[in-house]
Amino acid sequence: MERADRSVSGTIFNIQKFSVNDGPGIRTTVFFKGCPLRCKWCSNPESQLVKVQVLWDQKKCEQCMHCLHACPCQAISLVGENIHIDHKQCSACAKCVDECPHKALKTEGEHKTVQEVLDVVLQDIDFYEESGGGITLSGGEMLVQPVFAMELLKASKEEGLHTCVETTGFVQPEVFSKVIEYVDVVLMDLKHWDPMRHKEGTGVTNELSLMNMKYAIQAGKDVLPRIPVIPGFNDSLDDADGLAQCLHDLGALRVQLLPFHQFGENKYDLLDQVYAYKDISALHKDDLEEYRNAFVAKGIDAFF
Repeated sequence: MERADRSVSGTIFNIQKFSVNDGPGIRTTVFFKGCPLRCKWCSNPESQLVKVQVLWDQKKCEQCMHCLHACPCQAISLVGENIHIDHKQCSACAKCVDECPHKALKTEGEHKTVQEVLDVVLQDIDFYEESGGGITLSGGEMLVQPVFAMELLKASKEEGLHTCVETTGFVQPEVFSKVIEYVDVVLMDLKHWDPMRHKEGTGVTNELSLMNMKYAIQAGKDVLPRIPVIPGFNDSLDDADGLAQCLHDLGALRVQLLPFHQFGENKYDLLDQVYAYKDISALHKDDLEEYRNAFVAKGIDAFF
């Protein structure tokens, strides 16, 4: 195998240690910035843009307006009672963050090389060896930064780490096949079986994702499809039947159901964005037993 280029850099927004829900064993999860989807229920909206962003905390802001004058790009304005940051215009120089007297502004995201990420990940190698864990690439969508993802995965394999990715699979097949060559476990989201409904909820259709999931399964990868069950989008029993048939046709033998939650709601305020699922009640396992049975009826092991 060609040696990894550990000088390649990418943009991430978090490295989370001791993750137990992002693949087998104890893992360190690296969260990539950037995603081609715009899921209306997204719990990590700060991950959608690849670039470093400035976030505004209304609770800390005293509206002194110092940030408006400090910004060299004129990317900050007052809209009603809210500080609005134009992320297209913002250069993420962080001058406003440095000069905010009330610490109401912060940057989200940072640039790191493959080696800098690995230096953090390898700190817990003993835990991976004891638990069967390793490194997981998540996001956002790691496939938005395919070169960085591939070099990080290659370097991880050189260090003897078990590798896992959480992905939508929304990328050209030739890119997908190159990246997952270095992956042990593939956690793949399936949002909806119908391409047009998929587009309504995420901004894109599902053909690429389904094509890549089928490829990964046929290539013998350990693939775990995961379905975020979202109220009013894919939570009906008809949706369950359609999703179950879709997975059956792809050759999937198991699926993880992820009941809708509100964990990311407050992040929309920091980004000055409207959250489409505000005040929508969370779902729980007990709410989805009939839903789960639709997959079992197709011979698919469905669990939470």
